[in-house]
Amino acid sequence: MSEYWVVGGEFVDSKFNALAPGRDQERYGPFPDYEAARKEWQARTMATVDNALVRYQVVNERARAAA
Repeated sequence: MSEYWVVGGEFVDSKFNALAPGRDQERYGPFPDYEAARKEWQARTMATVDNALVRYQVVNERARAAA
């Protein structure tokens, strides 16, 4: 069974390659399905909408493990 996570945080710049100094990657989950993870992603994204350097994404654990 696939599990979904919401991962992200505050990045150094808009290239989103490195987290800001002193910041750790944020992880929320696991969620049993994509829709539950998407709802968490939406809540996190809307809470940080004023900070253009914060990004979150939904990650499928099965797809991530296969990569």
